[in-house]
Amino acid sequence: MAEKRDYYEVLGVNKGASADELKKAYRKLAKKYHPDLNPDDKEAEAKFKEANEAYEVLSDPEKKQRYDQFGHAGVDPNFGAGGGGFGGGFGGGFDFGDIFEGFFGGGFGGRGGARRSGPKRGSDLEAEVTITFEEAAFGCEKEIHLYRTEFCPDCDGSGAKAGSEVVTCSTCGGSGQVRSTQRTILGNMSTVSTCSTCGGKGKIVKEPCGKCAGKGKIRKSRTIKVNIPAGIDNGQSISLSGQGNVGDKGAPAGNLFVVVTVLPHSLFQRNGFDVLCEVPITFVQAALGAELEVPTLDGKVKYTIPEGTQTGTVFRLKGKGISMLRRSGRGDQYVRVMVEIPTHLSGKQKDLLREFEGSLKGNNHTNQKSFFDKMRGNSGKG
Repeated sequence: MAEKRDYYEVLGVNKGASADELKKAYRKLAKKYHPDLNPDDKEAEAKFKEANEAYEVLSDPEKKQRYDQFGHAGVDPNFGAGGGGFGGGFGGGFDFGDIFEGFFGGGFGGRGGARRSGPKRGSDLEAEVTITFEEAAFGCEKEIHLYRTEFCPDCDGSGAKAGSEVVTCSTCGGSGQVRSTQRTILGNMSTVSTCSTCGGKGKIVKEPCGKCAGKGKIRKSRTIKVNIPAGIDNGQSISLSGQGNVGDKGAPAGNLFVVVTVLPHSLFQRNGFDVLCEVPITFVQAALGAELEVPTLDGKVKYTIPEGTQTGTVFRLKGKGISMLRRSGRGDQYVRVMVEIPTHLSGKQKDLLREFEGSLKGNNHTNQKSFFDKMRGNSGKG
C-alpha cells in the first residue's frame, strides 16, 4: 500500500497556513478534481478524496494539533483501535486505547467503553451559474435550482413514525460502538467497531417514518437566490454557508459553492478589472483627427483622437472598466484604434491617392523614413 502523503503537501500549503489559506487551497483542489467535472477519471477521484481527507483533518483544530504532533498516527483510529496486551507484569491485560486516550484526550477507544464521535457535518454541494459580461461587471441576482438532502418534515429527522418510540440501543448502550476483547498469546487485545444493531446511531426506531423510510432525511428540489458580486470573474465561486446537505442532528449543514461562468462579449475583453476594446477608424479620420463614438459598459461616449493617429494607438478611459470585487472603485477601459484601409477603389480614387502620395514630403512618413535609413545602413552586412 502506498504511503500517505503529508496533508500540507496534499493541499499545497505551508505548515503554518491559516484557516482561510487552508480553505482556499481545498476549494481550488475540490473544484479541479470534483467527480462531476471529471467523470470516469479514477486519478481525479483519488485526488479529490485525498484533498477531502487532508482538509477534514487540518480544518479541525483538535485533529490538526494531533496531526502536527504525531503525524498520520495521531488521526488514524485504526492506529489505536486495537491494542496488544502484555501478560505478567501488566496484570494480565494492557489496552493501547488507554495510552492513546492519555495522549490525545480520547477518540481511540478509552477505558470504560468506546467513545463515539460527534454528529457529522453535512456534505458540501456545488452548482454552476452562467452570467453575461455586464452582469459580472456590475453584479446581479440569480436563481439556482438544485437537489439537496434535508430533514424529513414528517419526523423532523428522527426517522420515527409520529407517536412511535425511539429507544436507546441495548447492544451498545447508545454509544454506537461495541468493544470486544480477545485473548491472544500477547495478552488481551481490545477492538472497537460500529454497532451492527443500530448502525452506529445509538438509537433504534421501532416504527420507521413512512415518508423517509426511517432515514430521517429526504432529497428535495430547491430554488436558491444568489447575489453575484460586482467584479466577479470567470471560474470564481461564491460560498453560501449552510445551503448544502444537512448533517446529523446537532451538526451544521454543508455549504453550497456556486461556480460562475461569464459569457464572452462581442466588443469587450477583460484584463483583471480593466476592459479592452478595438475601434476601427478610417484613413481620413486617422490623418485629420476625429471625434469618435466609443462603446463602454455605461453606454456610448465621445472621444476625440488627434490628427496623425497611428493604427494600434491605445487610449485610456479612466474609471470605465469593471467594478472592483468587494471593494470600491472601477478599472479603466483601454481603446485601441485600428486604421481600416479602403478596398475596391475606383480608377478615379486610385488616381487621387497617387496624386496625394506624390505631394507628400519625407517628413510626413517619419517611421517609414527611419526604417529605410536603417535598411540602407545595414546593406551589405552579414
